[in-house]
Amino acid sequence: MLFIDCRKMNSFYKFFCLFLLILKYHHLCAADPTDGFTPVPLTEDNFVLQKPYNEPLDDRYSYKDGVRSFWIYNHDKPFKADSTTRPRSELRISGHDYSSGIWQFEGYTYVPSGTSGVTIVQIHGAAEGATSLQLRMYDGDIKYYKYNVVATDLYDKWFRVNIIHNVDKGKIIVFIDAVKKFVVKDQGPGDLYFKCGVYAAPENSSNFMESRWKEIKLYKK
Repeated sequence: MLFIDCRKMNSFYKFFCLFLLILKYHHLCAADPTDGFTPVPLTEDNFVLQKPYNEPLDDRYSYKDGVRSFWIYNHDKPFKADSTTRPRSELRISGHDYSSGIWQFEGYTYVPSGTSGVTIVQIHGAAEGATSLQLRMYDGDIKYYKYNVVATDLYDKWFRVNIIHNVDKGKIIVFIDAVKKFVVKDQGPGDLYFKCGVYAAPENSSNFMESRWKEIKLYKK
């Protein structure tokens, strides 16, 4: 362990020493988004996969060495023949739909450069509309739908995503790499659940879209 004796330093170095100690204290005391939450057990039975209805699952999804890869093309069909929705290859957390309480999604994701105009994680369900939250990738930046920028420069790297949904207070908080990045009011109560993968945005989607996910977890209070 590094020991710094500030008493033997001049005023400048004492200030610098104090700054380092504050940083260290902040690092040690910084709360994790999952503090105070209880893990919800998940098995493969809780992971329902959706993909273009006319494509074999292996052509739009893979699971190897703990990493789930999802990919689609902009011209792909929807997940059902009678659906008018955009193409998707997604994992829906099933068996833990919620309508009250405080719930949290966690996962590590990797989005390769070139993927753009695509939702990589969402909360499905709302009083009005289909979703309470969509986090979309546009040119390396994560946005709330197509509006607010949540985080930037995220291509070609693994990053951690935590989403806390306090239904009773109508509030959603987004963390990237354990740093609070975005707070927004939700879209009202509904039958709510989390999804991740790739779901083409209504417009300006790249021809090929991919995201990779690992260590997907669910928590609640």
